[in-house]
Amino acid sequence: MIEIERKYLVRSNAFKKKATDHFTIIQGFLTTDPHRTVRVRLKNNNGFLAVKGISNASGMSRFEWETVIPQDEANDLLLLCVPPLLEKIRYIVPIGSNVFEVDEFKGVNEGLIIAEIELNHETDKFHLPDWLGTEVTGDIKYYNSQLCQNPFSKW
Repeated sequence: MIEIERKYLVRSNAFKKKATDHFTIIQGFLTTDPHRTVRVRLKNNNGFLAVKGISNASGMSRFEWETVIPQDEANDLLLLCVPPLLEKIRYIVPIGSNVFEVDEFKGVNEGLIIAEIELNHETDKFHLPDWLGTEVTGDIKYYNSQLCQNPFSKW
């Protein structure tokens, strides 16, 4: 239940040509404490509840637990979340043997596009496509839980 991921800013829309799927995500946080965030998500009419712990020193690894919940329960929990809710389109972009998930934010975070890749080990090697920009792994201001408190539109 340890999630290992790296995050990058995206500098062009070239990733959309490589995407094999995309869908809308609405999510909110019941708590945004960096030591333990609790996220509620709606994705493709499915609800999800996730708990995440604090990141390690590299910013790449942290505890994550997620379970599926009924859509109506997710909708009810979203009403309790810290405003604003995050809205984004997630693109699935296979690159070699890896998959990047690219989030194009909407609403108060419009204009922000972040790509993340989940790894098995922090030392895993992977190809960096040319549409990736600066790495922001471990930079707390790019955590979804922080984007609802300090939206991109206010930077």
